[in-house]
Amino acid sequence: MGRTIGIDLGTTNSAGAVMKYGKIRLVPASEGPIPYGKMFPSIVAFKEDGEIIVGKNAKDYAYVHPDRTIRWIKRKMGTDYTVDIDGRKYTPQEISALILKKIKRDAEIYLGEKIDKAVISAPAYFNNNQRNATREAGEIAGLEVLRIVSEPTAASLAYGLDKIRKNLKIAVLDLGAGTFDVTILQMNNGIFKVISISGDTHLGGKDMDDRILNYLVDKIEEKYGINLRDDQKNLNKLRDAGEMAKIHLSSKLSTTIKTQLNIDGSNINPHIVLTRDKLEELIKPELDRLRDPLEQALKDAGLEPQDIDKLVFVGGPTRMPVIRRYFKDFFSGLESEEGIDPMGIVAVGASIQASVLKGEIRDMLLLDVTPLSLGVETSGGVFTRLIKRNTTIPTEESMIFVTEEEDQTSMMIHVLQGEREMAKDNISLGLFKLDGIPPAPRYEQEVEVTFQIDADGILNVSTEILETGKKEAIKVTKPTELSEEEITRMIIEATKFDKVDKRKKEIVETCNRAEAVIYATEKSIEEMCRKISEGEKRKLEETLGKLKTALNGDNTQKIQGYTDELLELVKGANMKVKKISQAKRLVSSVEKRLRGKVSREERRKVEEAVKRLEGTPYKDVGKEMNKLKEMIILLEADYGER
Repeated sequence: MGRTIGIDLGTTNSAGAVMKYGKIRLVPASEGPIPYGKMFPSIVAFKEDGEIIVGKNAKDYAYVHPDRTIRWIKRKMGTDYTVDIDGRKYTPQEISALILKKIKRDAEIYLGEKIDKAVISAPAYFNNNQRNATREAGEIAGLEVLRIVSEPTAASLAYGLDKIRKNLKIAVLDLGAGTFDVTILQMNNGIFKVISISGDTHLGGKDMDDRILNYLVDKIEEKYGINLRDDQKNLNKLRDAGEMAKIHLSSKLSTTIKTQLNIDGSNINPHIVLTRDKLEELIKPELDRLRDPLEQALKDAGLEPQDIDKLVFVGGPTRMPVIRRYFKDFFSGLESEEGIDPMGIVAVGASIQASVLKGEIRDMLLLDVTPLSLGVETSGGVFTRLIKRNTTIPTEESMIFVTEEEDQTSMMIHVLQGEREMAKDNISLGLFKLDGIPPAPRYEQEVEVTFQIDADGILNVSTEILETGKKEAIKVTKPTELSEEEITRMIIEATKFDKVDKRKKEIVETCNRAEAVIYATEKSIEEMCRKISEGEKRKLEETLGKLKTALNGDNTQKIQGYTDELLELVKGANMKVKKISQAKRLVSSVEKRLRGKVSREERRKVEEAVKRLEGTPYKDVGKEMNKLKEMIILLEADYGER
């Protein structure tokens, strides 16, 4: 059996994280140490000899062959965009799959084991198409994608915020190479909910690198009299050197930028000192642009900076002291969560979820799954599922049930766990009585039952009588600690008895439906029979009797047939009653408007038309109604203006 991996499939850089020696660890890139720690550039290059390279080597190849190098492919996920290389069109999923394959391969080297399952991150704002494309990329890479996890949720998981048992408002600040994303999360009992998203898609580390690059170009021109602004090859070298300096200045007050440039066949080796103060001066325009997305996200969430409880940083630029100070000042002195490299935090969070889903982390219940279905016993002893097996938790589901007896004032709620179709074959988790239902005819009072499983695996069952709004709740605190063997046995039994159980359920549900139709028919038959023909009345009563007789046996096909037949008869009768009432209202309205104008003979014709309507078969009622309407239209045309 293969291992699981968490993957941050980033726009600019990507990383993987796995469980090793009992801890979540970032996977080192196979090409060795690179400036981004254990992340590598999300770049794919197609060499002319057919070799495909990914990561730092692809970035180096881009200096020579930018036309055969693809980057920023994440921005095209979920679209019909393609890349043409040597006449072969590649979709964004296929390019992303090459990045995922590298992560998978590096992880297998690191672990010495096969990787076959993954949780892959995606921005909180990714739509269904983008998320499906991400899943497809994983499948192309040979991975079973267990989950697509939102990046801010993964980051919060990595910091262990799910362990805090209280309401939290969390600001996840993701400052990457090309974008700045602000996500405000509401966390309640381990359930993360995105309440607002804002950002700037053209603000990130790359913009800061551009400022440094311009500074270096000016310095070289000042010292050597050389203008490099159109020299792409040397500009790329300077950009990389400037980016390294930016990284160093997160831990140093000053650094010397050293590189070798080739100018018309001659080499020069500039040494340029860059201080942290100078860097902060250079990037001040980018700092000023951080404010708008922050304010917009808070405004959309209806919050003020002081309402935020936790800050989570994602992305390399958030390591910079000036960025951290800016965010601290904006959020009224609030410090960020510490302890995890913001460059690898999303991969770590994705790996935590992957390990939980695979069972490698057993003491974390956030985003676990329910091993067996949960539901209630309904009429006839049927097990009705509210939460199905393998549903990720935390989760919440509701269903509305109706009273089954005349003037019923209470309801028994029997909570069950299992996979069998009949309640008696599953595990009982609890039984409680709901009182206070107002007396009413059968099937008229509605009770909403809600199952909510929190991050600790505790099932909360609540009810609401919809007419009165009365609510009650109970907790089922892990009533059955089932072993893996017991769970497996129950699933196998459910499969073994599947046909028998479904047959039992079919009989009960068919009978329940028949009884409901009988009840509804008997309740309205007296009113219907006063307005339909004797033949129609006789047919209705005969079919009703046949259905009652069939209910004494177990021939579900016969019960189903008579139920459907009775439903059609009742439907036709109700439609006819409605049309007759409509016709009488129409005639009454016309009589008031044309009082004293219509002759006795014409009035008699209208009354006969209404009487004919009462004796018309269901299927012809519409035609007769149209004839009556035409007659009335002609009368109004003849007498309306007199």
